[in-house]
Formats: sequence, C-alpha cells, structure tokens
Amino acid sequence: MKEEKSDVRPESLSGEESPGDRFEISRRGFLKGLGGTAVAAAVFPKAAVSQEGTLRGVSVGSVTLRVNGQTHVIPRVEARTTLLDVLRNRLDLTGAKPICERASCGGCTVLLDGKAVYSCSILAMDAEGREITTVEGLASNGRLHPVQEAFVEHDALQCGFCTPGFVVAAVAFLQENPNPTLEEVKQGVSGNLCRCGTYTRIFEAVLAAAEKMRKGA
Repeated sequence: MKEEKSDVRPESLSGEESPGDRFEISRRGFLKGLGGTAVAAAVFPKAAVSQEGTLRGVSVGSVTLRVNGQTHVIPRVEARTTLLDVLRNRLDLTGAKPICERASCGGCTVLLDGKAVYSCSILAMDAEGREITTVEGLASNGRLHPVQEAFVEHDALQCGFCTPGFVVAAVAFLQENPNPTLEEVKQGVSGNLCRCGTYTRIFEAVLAAAEKMRKGA
C-alpha cells in the first residue's frame, strides 16, 4: 500500500523550527518592518547615520576665495564642492560653463595663479589662498582683454558656449608664449573643444591677439 505524504513538516511535530523556517520568518519580518530609517541603518554603519537620518562625515564650512581681485567668504560649503560650483552658484560668475564636468572639454577653464585649470576638477577648498581669474575678470577699466577683442574681431565663435573657456585658455597660453606659431597655438588650446568646429577662426584670433599684446595695444 502506497504511503501517503503528510503536509506537516517533521520539525513542526517536534516543536522545533528548521534553519529554513527561521530564515523565512526573519526575512518576512524584515520586509514587513522596513522603513526609511531601517534602510539607512541597513546600508550604512551606525556611526555614519545621525539621529535625524542624515549622513555624517560630509564636512561643511566657510571658504575664502580670491576671485578677480576681490576676496569672497562663502559660508556653508561642503568639502566635496568644486570651484566651478562655487563660482557659478554662489558668486554668480557664470562665464565658466559646466559642459562635461569631467575635465575633458575646457568649457570651465579659469586661471589659478595664472595657470589654466579645469574648475570642474578643482575643489573649492583647494583654491583657498590662490589667485583665481575668470573670464569676467579679464577686462580692465572698461576695456576688453586683447584676446577678447580678437575673438570679436575675427568672429571666433558660433554658439558661444565654449568661447569663455577658449578665451581664458588663450590668455594663459600667450602669457607663456607671446610669439607663437600657428602649430603652437593649436597645441596651446588643444585642451578645449568646440562642438561647432570654429577652430580656424579661433586660431586666427589667438595669433592676432598675440600681435596686439606684443605691440602693447
């Protein structure tokens, strides 16, 4: 005679739960009781979660920056905040553009102690004590910088979104090489990209600016 199978587990008859039963109960209880705080506690160590549920370890403090000849004290800046973010969103200097934000296009170029840098890849706190110059700070006494004038005269732009970065990069380049060849200009601004492809006029503008600067115009 064929033996009938019982629907009752042997473990239940003995009054004990199997490891599998304990796992199922724990899992169901966990899922039923999950909330926002429980998720945070499960994902992050206790030391990283405050009583309010916010993450600790992200330091916030004031940053003092010297930009275009003026000193600015910016309060409540996170340690991870980039120089580009502070310039645009805290100081309203929007010439530097957040295009790629991974140091590839040059749209966010500014001068840091006279050297061209990608401000999207510089932390604001690392720029403290340095002299920062944006495209807004190149003009002097109401007159455009020779590079800015040359870009206008040679129509070295189309959409114009990359233009501030190119102008700042060209200024830094001509400070180091005041009498460049065409090939040197191409190499000197090669860290900047123009999606419109206005490179020929950009190169002409930089060469013209170099001549202006040599003549003291």
